[in-house]
Amino acid sequence: MKFRELGHTGLRVSAVALGCEGFMQKAAAEVKADLDHAIGLGINFIDIYSSNPELRTNIGAALDGRRERFVIQGHLCTAWENGQYLRTRDVQKTLRSFDEQLRQLRTDYLDVGMIHYVDSEADFRTVFDGEIIRIAQRLRVEGRIRHIGLSSHNPVVARMAVETGLIEVLMFSVNPCYDLQPPDEEVEKLWADESYAHTLHNLDPARERLYELCESMGVGIDVMKAYGGGDLLSADNSPFGRAMTPVQCLEYALTRPAVAAVMVGCRSCAEIDAAVAWCDASAAERDYASVMTGLEKFSWQGHCMYCGHCAPCTAGIDVAAVNKFYNLTVAQGEVPETVREHYRALAHHASECVACGGCQTRCPFGVKIVDAMRRAAERFGY
Repeated sequence: MKFRELGHTGLRVSAVALGCEGFMQKAAAEVKADLDHAIGLGINFIDIYSSNPELRTNIGAALDGRRERFVIQGHLCTAWENGQYLRTRDVQKTLRSFDEQLRQLRTDYLDVGMIHYVDSEADFRTVFDGEIIRIAQRLRVEGRIRHIGLSSHNPVVARMAVETGLIEVLMFSVNPCYDLQPPDEEVEKLWADESYAHTLHNLDPARERLYELCESMGVGIDVMKAYGGGDLLSADNSPFGRAMTPVQCLEYALTRPAVAAVMVGCRSCAEIDAAVAWCDASAAERDYASVMTGLEKFSWQGHCMYCGHCAPCTAGIDVAAVNKFYNLTVAQGEVPETVREHYRALAHHASECVACGGCQTRCPFGVKIVDAMRRAAERFGY
């Protein structure tokens, strides 16, 4: 296993880490077997966003007796209500869920306490101008959180959080599908190592600034959605028209500035092995540029690249976010609870589309956005 420093926290974490999705709906013995396998491979870092009490309890039991050898990243502002996960900014729900989390995980502290999912500027203000950030700071003073983190998918909001100087760890979605702008005619320049030596010319500017800011301020990044919800592992779903391997996806994420680890939502020991293979992979196996061979001949038409050029929407819909969440459900063959809640938290939903078509005239990739909004509304129910 390869280990890296998580920003300036002093924590040394495995570059290949675990998301908790793979442990959902598994019995305690299965969770322990999977974690035993991961630990045997050197993994020492896990993210537990879910408030599911059975999941937390099973992970706590699996880590019992070896807690001090493991770095646990838990989340504030996730609650369990009516048998399902809920993101919240309610103070009492946040504190109650936090206390339950420690009890269920059989620990008295979290190494990283993540303020859960802050994507809009309005929500940023709610968190940082209100009680939530003060709760996080108090828990850190009490020693029940060792380091404060924040999870986000929005580079602008994530940058605002980093600039406060109050967070030490950022959980952020990183993969080439989310990062890249339309390709240059000389496509190899997109992937050459020298392109990333000083500046990241081929990234969305907001993401470039975010990664470089984290690097300069010592804020460690741990990555979610390195596989794009599975899209990048499928030739049919990938916008590149070719499948990437888990090793190539990890290599892409782990070569971004400030990135310390990738949280992989493995559902089996075989999937854990496929991710850990990055550690001993050859340069050729890590080379994600090979997936892009002939990319200049590939038509980007019809593929949402989440670039945001479709904005502004007449109804205020964040079209890129809706498409991203919809595509995640397609890739995973279901509507995962995190995706459902992320979609619910949007200020406006696909069902509000008035079919004016203005967005389609601005889309550089010819996406039929009105049809996409209809499909999303059907998938999510509103």
